Amino acid sequence: MSRFIVWGIFIVAFIATVVSVWPEKTITHPPGTLCPAPPLQENISGGTPWLKGDFMITPLAKFSLKALVLSRENYYFGRESDLSPVDFTLGWGQMSDQSIIDQISISQGSRRYRWKTRNRGLSPVMIETSSANMHIIPASDEVEATLDEVYRGSIVTMTGYLVKVTADDGWRWKSSLTRKDVGDGACELFWVENILVD
Repeated sequence: MSRFIVWGIFIVAFIATVVSVWPEKTITHPPGTLCPAPPLQENISGGTPWLKGDFMITPLAKFSLKALVLSRENYYFGRESDLSPVDFTLGWGQMSDQSIIDQISISQGSRRYRWKTRNRGLSPVMIETSSANMHIIPASDEVEATLDEVYRGSIVTMTGYLVKVTADDGWRWKSSLTRKDVGDGACELFWVENILVD
């Protein structure tokens, strides 16, 4: 193995370590529900697909929401990162109330979202149906640039489509179409055409 490869691996590992331990910027808000409405979804039957690079994108539903960013996680490696460079864990309703969020520990990793709380009075159903982990696919360079302006605690308004993605070799990635599921396959795969950061 050449010295250049060794140094390349070292540099990548160093950057990944720094990113993982560097404090994440966080925006906090006074108590109160900031985004009361749940996402709006209109399912599509027989939507016309389009290409993004080597991927075929098929719309499954028109989708829009205004939500509080509970967490974000960037991804740099793996096939999915070629399409979706970031996941947002988003909250609405009670999960956009700072007084509720302060009682919940939220983490992300491996394209999943996890939560825990010591307050047994908080309903797991409320938490799981008023928040979701969303794989963000920017539809344009402008949207992708705006993603860098989003922090934990940002309020975002986004419109686009929930989608299914396929490739010629059989690889596929499909969005959930409900906020009531949990576990593998429960995340939304969100083709974002417009984003506004408050």
